[in-house]
Amino acid sequence: MEWLVERMAALGMRAERDAAGNAVGIIGDGERQVVLLGHIDTVPGVVPVRRENGALYGRGSVDAKGPLAAFVCAAARATIPDGWQVVVVGAVEEEWATSKGAHYAATRYRPQWCIIGEPSGWDRITLGYKGRLLAHYSLRQPGAHSAGQTPSAAEQAVAFWNRVAAICAEMSVGQERAFDQVTPGLRSINAVSDGLYETAKMVIGFRLPPGVSPHEVEARLAGLAAPAEVQFTGHETAFRAEKNTPVARAFLRAIRAEGGTPAFKVKTGTSDMNVVAPVWRCPIVAYGPGDSALDHTPDEHVPIEDFQKAVRVLTDVLNALPSDA
Repeated sequence: MEWLVERMAALGMRAERDAAGNAVGIIGDGERQVVLLGHIDTVPGVVPVRRENGALYGRGSVDAKGPLAAFVCAAARATIPDGWQVVVVGAVEEEWATSKGAHYAATRYRPQWCIIGEPSGWDRITLGYKGRLLAHYSLRQPGAHSAGQTPSAAEQAVAFWNRVAAICAEMSVGQERAFDQVTPGLRSINAVSDGLYETAKMVIGFRLPPGVSPHEVEARLAGLAAPAEVQFTGHETAFRAEKNTPVARAFLRAIRAEGGTPAFKVKTGTSDMNVVAPVWRCPIVAYGPGDSALDHTPDEHVPIEDFQKAVRVLTDVLNALPSDA
């Protein structure tokens, strides 16, 4: 974090670590803002940093220090029009359900444009992300002989998961695209016994399409886990931006100028777009180099040529900021 703040300052930005712990760099003095919101945290796991076959390997090269680095490079290279300021934010805790950095940024800025730093591929523009909900299941019960009729804690946890999967399938009938389905995922499951009591714990994640709120899913599951307890966290509503906006059109032009054939996409994950878009209500897209299929994998890498193209695209977008609001 400190290194990034120092690097942004060296590139001519007014740089600081804000109250949430975000790394922030600002260029320009205008009243109108474009916020480039990336995230600096990564999931656990060490991917050895190296250059190999024209690609940069390392944890976060795709998700999402690569897009954040492209933001910094582009902001430093761009000629920012009068009346504008570019705010680069390296947010903390995006990979956690808290999204602490984005929630803080949402209260601090009021941009006219926003670009979220997530891997889209250098010639693709992301318009939307699914919502999210996390269910934390816990069951503790007296132990019993395995030859008896009492279901074990582990068996009851599996039965609850099967009910959840069936409900999600029912809610997704007729929806062909993954983006439009209620998708459950078994994040973790564990069952132990100390000889007297059995304990089963499980975390289930839900990816939710537009039109399905986290509270709706929570209500559908209420009471189904008894006698277990279930706590719900990470409530995020799905968001999809319009494609005919000034920021989207700027990306279309810039990608074509770089020799690409641009296209829009939506993602089945969740990002900080879900946090800030409903608050800022401004033109917004997500963009960044890298293949999102490599997110969180031991093979995470980004082609260096793609990174360089993304920097040029972003620089063109910033150079083209309109002189009028």
